[in-house]
Amino acid sequence: MRRKDVLDLDDFTVDELNEVLDTTEAMKEVLSRPIKRVPPLRGKTIVNCFFEASTRTRVSFELAAKNLSADVVNISASGSSVEKGESLVDTTRTLQALGADMVVMRHPHAGAPYLVARELDACVINAGDGWHAHPTQALLDLFTVRERLGSIEGRKVVIVGDVLHSRVARSNIWGFATLGAEVVLCGPPTLIPQGIETAVAEGLHRKMGNGVHKEHAAVRVQYDLDKACEDADVLMALRIQKERQAGGLFPSIREYSRLYGLTRERVAKAKFGTLVMHPGPMNEGIEIMPDVAHGPQSVIEDQVANGVAVRMALLYLIAGGQGGKV
Repeated sequence: MRRKDVLDLDDFTVDELNEVLDTTEAMKEVLSRPIKRVPPLRGKTIVNCFFEASTRTRVSFELAAKNLSADVVNISASGSSVEKGESLVDTTRTLQALGADMVVMRHPHAGAPYLVARELDACVINAGDGWHAHPTQALLDLFTVRERLGSIEGRKVVIVGDVLHSRVARSNIWGFATLGAEVVLCGPPTLIPQGIETAVAEGLHRKMGNGVHKEHAAVRVQYDLDKACEDADVLMALRIQKERQAGGLFPSIREYSRLYGLTRERVAKAKFGTLVMHPGPMNEGIEIMPDVAHGPQSVIEDQVANGVAVRMALLYLIAGGQGGKV
């Protein structure tokens, strides 16, 4: 992969996305072996800098790095020099001087990984920055859909919930649309970014020279979830945060759940075999009902499991595959 950093999917080409997904298949085969450790990143040091709480993403990156035989160091804001007033750039420069080859960063402020990537020679992977982006979550979502449905092009993917504040939604929009899916965004008008259809259309137009499947790629907004679910191939619920109600963005949790919660009845409006997804953590009974979250069409556990393979693929590709075959 001819890039030093992975900060979002808005600049990924079709070929790059497919390269990651194809490599993930090889990594899943590695994870199916009795001994799951292979040597490609032996001698490399990967530092996980998580300045925001995380379980799935942090553990997933740690397992991925160790499975590739890299040395892993975990750092959180608590107890680091940042807590003493050191700048983020100086902290990460120190890590690079200590031998970090890659920095995996989660930060509560949008743009923080971009700042660090400009200052470091080490590779930087964005593990989530504010409301902005979460590229590795989107990649594992893309892989899960392709693995289950065989292809992404021409599929109808419905993302329902708090799109405005969701870094997962933003990265998924770019990923699915680039690979030719129709992306439908659904939620209260107060939780859908204004002008998002035009913004994504312009971004896709700029990427057309890189092979975007323009005959299918589209992003549109639908405020009625029952209509949005019709003929959907994928239904993805986003976590609703209760502080949004405190901010007056929707009347009540009960009202939100009634209008935008994924129920069996709504799933039944979609295509037979539609996939139900959620990036986690879930508020069961609010944005997704328990019988849907754990029902036969749910691939939520697959998403979590695929996260390790996707991150192994990304670490391997960013490192240039220098360690040889897996």
